[in-house]
Amino acid sequence: MMKSIILAAGKGTRMKSETPKVLHKIFDKTLVGYVVDAVNRTNLFDENFIIVGHQAEKVAEYVESNYSNTKTVLQSPQLGTGHAVSMVLPYLENYEGEVIILCGDTPLITETTLKEFINEHNLKHSDLTVMSAIFENPTNYGRIIRNEDGTLNSIVEEKDATDEEKKIKEVNAGIYCLNWGKIKSAFRQLKSNNAQGEYYLTDIIKWANEQELNVNAYILKDNTEIFGINSKTHLAEATKILNQRTLEKHLVNGVTIVDPASTWISPETEIEPDTIIYPSCYITGKNKIGKNCKIGPFAHLRGEVVLEDNVKVGNFVEVKKTTIKSNTNACHLSYLGDSEIGSNVNIGAGTITANYNPLTKVKSKTIIGDEVKIGSNSVLVAPVEISEGANVAALSVITKNISAWSLALTRAPLKVLEGWVNKVKNK
Repeated sequence: MMKSIILAAGKGTRMKSETPKVLHKIFDKTLVGYVVDAVNRTNLFDENFIIVGHQAEKVAEYVESNYSNTKTVLQSPQLGTGHAVSMVLPYLENYEGEVIILCGDTPLITETTLKEFINEHNLKHSDLTVMSAIFENPTNYGRIIRNEDGTLNSIVEEKDATDEEKKIKEVNAGIYCLNWGKIKSAFRQLKSNNAQGEYYLTDIIKWANEQELNVNAYILKDNTEIFGINSKTHLAEATKILNQRTLEKHLVNGVTIVDPASTWISPETEIEPDTIIYPSCYITGKNKIGKNCKIGPFAHLRGEVVLEDNVKVGNFVEVKKTTIKSNTNACHLSYLGDSEIGSNVNIGAGTITANYNPLTKVKSKTIIGDEVKIGSNSVLVAPVEISEGANVAALSVITKNISAWSLALTRAPLKVLEGWVNKVKNK
């Protein structure tokens, strides 16, 4: 099994935020989370090392509470990308296998590309492979300089490039695959004799060539996968790219998306064919939606939602951490959170599952059985169970469990004051 090193120590000054750059989110998942997940989904890695620096405690807390095969390593002070990788040397002193190095702010990288990259590295028996990309406008990128036989000679940064080198369109994508046993010594020999006084990761290419090792570059197929996040503008652009990628996947798989321009769906949401997503829906987190469902318009699914077949979640309905079984409708203006809802249920307009106690900070579950009918403008105060076939009358506040096939209502008696309007008008 391989190891990965993910660089996540930067401050991200241009984000203009107190949140560390790699903890900014797209569809409720952090940037570094996307990178770790892409690595883990290859099933080629048994250990990931995250290099942390700026607000290290926050990044470490997130990583170590969400990933069991991931360890954070502190870089302090931060003396460049080469120095960052060298922080892992004590942990991999006796390791001789392959290591991949990635950036924690490139959330669009996919496991498919990583597997192709590693496969190319192995096929060529490379000691060091750098991922590259072809850009029509390569400004500000380090240029890939190849030897006549196609092997990698060096990476030249734009500020150091000659006019001829600036014309090169192949650039450094910032992902590396190393034969760690042969390359690790480079990180003890890097020099910081540059204007920034930093140890550059790119310098290992020169070192490897001096050792007459096999050094290559792999050209990425989709340049968007190495899109790095350095500002809130970049964050918005990456979100659009990821969303478009997700929508195209669902359209190809038989999902109807009425208006892709106004629809946002997280990449971790699964949707079966013949479901219709109406305009202005926002679906985030990890969800599973069955066949022949109708979602929206203006619906919000917030994660951990499971909808079985033929479920309707209509306009201005919000659903979170809830399972809804087949042939159930929640058509209008409702909130369903921390709930289990059976089949053939009708949720009336304005229904709320009151799942949160603001004093104890505890969220509780609402259970609704099959064939239940919930009247409009009802509040179900969790923890509560509405058993099979029960009916809840409109305007009811339910605070106790309701037995099967019964009617529950808490409505105040109707009072009619005859002639009241005319009396007021005549005063």
